[in-house]
Amino acid sequence: MDSNTLPWKTSSYSTGNGACVEVAKTAGGAFFRDTKDRGIPAAAASSAPWAAFVDAVKEGALGA
Repeated sequence: MDSNTLPWKTSSYSTGNGACVEVAKTAGGAFFRDTKDRGIPAAAASSAPWAAFVDAVKEGALGA
């Protein structure tokens, strides 16, 4: 799958300082990338690990 054609969304936690993450959800999980260097290929996670990561972020389990 060519991740460049996916609909990317910038994190709602982005503060405009360039330290942002973009996510493109797919039927099988999600692609994610650093907005500072979109030329680097996006990383991918399948549904279960992506959901676990999102839940951990929401719970504050990953620290500040």
